[in-house]
Amino acid sequence: MDVFGQAILAYFDGDKDAIITTETTISEKDELPVDYLYRDYGAMPILEQKALDICNGSILDIGCGAGSHALYLQQQGLEVVALDLSKGAVAVCKQRGVQNTVCMPILSYADKQFDTLLLLMNGIGLAGNEASLNAFLVYLKSLLKPNGQLLLDSSDIHYMYDAEDISELDNYYGELKFTISFHDLSETFGWLFLDFERLKVAAEKVGLRCEKVYEGEHHDYLAKLTKISC
Repeated sequence: MDVFGQAILAYFDGDKDAIITTETTISEKDELPVDYLYRDYGAMPILEQKALDICNGSILDIGCGAGSHALYLQQQGLEVVALDLSKGAVAVCKQRGVQNTVCMPILSYADKQFDTLLLLMNGIGLAGNEASLNAFLVYLKSLLKPNGQLLLDSSDIHYMYDAEDISELDNYYGELKFTISFHDLSETFGWLFLDFERLKVAAEKVGLRCEKVYEGEHHDYLAKLTKISC
């Protein structure tokens, strides 16, 4: 249904008040102003700025959205490929000036390897659930050059539960169902929020070293994953 893409297109076409409604299995409905997806470097959270600051070489921006990260990196003279499943998002990226775009799921992309893989705005959520995490990391590892880096952020949402609620869960507490809506369009999908220690264990199992680069004030963090030398 391309809910994100339709919202991004609507904003680009003049609907500056466009809003995406979000809801999860553990939170009530919230609103995401679409203009947030168009922010420039100065308006980005510190975590995102730090990630962009350490990008190097050739870069694959996974889940590029409206292209704000890709545009900034491109302006710094870096080689960037912006990838998104959303046709609407990729169309806007092109119109905003992103030079290299790809419209497909990340697990279908295998054209080349990169110095930096970028997954911001809880990009690790694309794994969907913890059971798929190892395979997801293995695939991302295959897209890294020998000395490449995978930069991703997530949040430990433990604080959103009571201890009793967590003890009664059948699955990891970071596995959520996420619903997004824009006008009469709506879609629900699995989304993963991952605490750092669990990410580190999963990364090491597939031969990736995991380092916490930055820890935010709201249980969020930025991690850098690199290949472990044999």
